[in-house]
Amino acid sequence: MYEKLLPMADIVTPNLKEASALLGGFQLETIADMHSAAKRIHNMGPRNVLVKGGDLPASLDAVDIFFDGEDFYELRSSRIQTRNTHGTGCTLASCIAAGLAKGFPMLESVKAAKHFVEDALQYSKDIMIGDGFQGPFDHLFKLKNSGRQVAFKPSDLLLYAVTDSGMNRKWGRSITNAVRAAIEGGATIIQLREKDAKTRDFFESAKACLEICRSHEIPLLINDRIDVALACDADGVHVGQSDMPARVARSLLGPNKIIGVSCKTPEQAQKAWDDGADYIGSGGVYPTNTKANNVTIGLDGLKTVCLASKLPVVAIGGIGISNARSVMEIGVQNLKGIAVVSALFDRECILSETQKLHSVLTDATSRGK
Repeated sequence: MYEKLLPMADIVTPNLKEASALLGGFQLETIADMHSAAKRIHNMGPRNVLVKGGDLPASLDAVDIFFDGEDFYELRSSRIQTRNTHGTGCTLASCIAAGLAKGFPMLESVKAAKHFVEDALQYSKDIMIGDGFQGPFDHLFKLKNSGRQVAFKPSDLLLYAVTDSGMNRKWGRSITNAVRAAIEGGATIIQLREKDAKTRDFFESAKACLEICRSHEIPLLINDRIDVALACDADGVHVGQSDMPARVARSLLGPNKIIGVSCKTPEQAQKAWDDGADYIGSGGVYPTNTKANNVTIGLDGLKTVCLASKLPVVAIGGIGISNARSVMEIGVQNLKGIAVVSALFDRECILSETQKLHSVLTDATSRGK
């Protein structure tokens, strides 16, 4: 059976006991043994081998050995002491498969999968369910409420609020008050866009806004600044065509963060999909003063990008309560919402403006069903 199945595999991921069984009882007690096992299993036909060393007694870290037929890689992560490990192997393999499906290289997919499993183990370690030898590994982050991010849904894009520090200064309000008012009015996702803020100020603002967003289960994205998103554990980032590539952002943030990409053309939309983005923002639909030198694509250009995109789309650029309905009624299923800046934050009352815009969007989307 092994002789038929293993040559068909792009990767096999045995733990120590499984590797021993494949090799006729060969005992794996050291990292050197894992290297030898990975090479011997590779000789049996699979293109890549990941020997998982989570149960290796002599190691303080959780060490896995990856072998691609030419090079060995020791992939280390923290050893998390917990009984809640049931399902880690299946989750790791599923994450690797998801990375490959998005077009990531094998080693990058394995690293991202290990990062995800480490995060989920850390989250799961104190869950008290059942009294068996092994407890549940919560790969969906749902068995307890720890303030973790919620999973991204395309419907989160319905009313996408993008902050502007200049507008907040104009109206004499803090970023936290602005974000809180937008959420209470019906904003479904928040993006912090603070182009002129110093790094420390941006970080402190992001932390404060993240606390507000998490308490309402609203995703918080950071515009452009991957470092700030990592530092405050934001739910994701939004990047433009001249910012860090989405593929690189994904490799840094891991598989469970939200990544959006600004796109004006079908080619850019396809690239966003290839690079592992979760959604795209397309525009400017109408002229706007919010972003300098922004090329307007109009409703026809928006529809062209939507039809070409395999990802959900949020429209942006000059959209407000007077034209939001026209945007949402262009007749494409993957247009999930609008992103707005001045229509909310350059108004005297953010709360009431958000409520009115949310009502228009809800009515437009319900009529389109």
